[in-house]
Amino acid sequence: MSPLAEEHVTRACRLAGRGRALLGIAGQPGGGKSTFAEALLAEVNAKGVRAALVGMDGFHIADRSLRELGLREVKGAPETFDAAGYVAMLRRLRDPAEQLVWAPEFRREIEDAIQSAVPVPSEVELVITEGNYLLLDGPWGSVRDLCDEVWFVDVDDDLRKRRLAARHEFYGRTPEEAWERTLGSDERNARTVAETRLRADLVVTMSDIG
Repeated sequence: MSPLAEEHVTRACRLAGRGRALLGIAGQPGGGKSTFAEALLAEVNAKGVRAALVGMDGFHIADRSLRELGLREVKGAPETFDAAGYVAMLRRLRDPAEQLVWAPEFRREIEDAIQSAVPVPSEVELVITEGNYLLLDGPWGSVRDLCDEVWFVDVDDDLRKRRLAARHEFYGRTPEEAWERTLGSDERNARTVAETRLRADLVVTMSDIG
């Protein structure tokens, strides 16, 4: 089942009708924002809109550096990302003089980002960018200004936690470790993100995300 309603697709396509547009998709860890963003990308492309998807997770600080900083155990917290680098990339994506921007991509199977993995050529009309902290203040504050709109994906809290724990297990944690992470640092991050919900232009509420 698609997590999209026709109104979401129509609204995204309308944004792209005004030149290069940036649409942010925010949400809590395990909340389905990546699933939603990928489905939206496919739908707007099917409507003839040239779109690309760039994730905030590509700006994770590398594991080696997180260990040196003593932050490996809280990976996923706001301070474990290169927020300034993410903002700089969004500025490049907004610049009509840029012919091609190469964005990084986070790979869960290696728990690290791959640089220059996602090409965004000048003919792209809509850049969808998704991540936890698009509506956060501080070093993330410019993200909201650089996006034409930011939507917040909201999902049932119990479902979100179950999905997150299952993801941790899939990538190698034991059930106990998966729930420890889900209810520990992930939950602290989730509360931080939840506080930004009211800043969104649109809240997409779903009880089930594929």
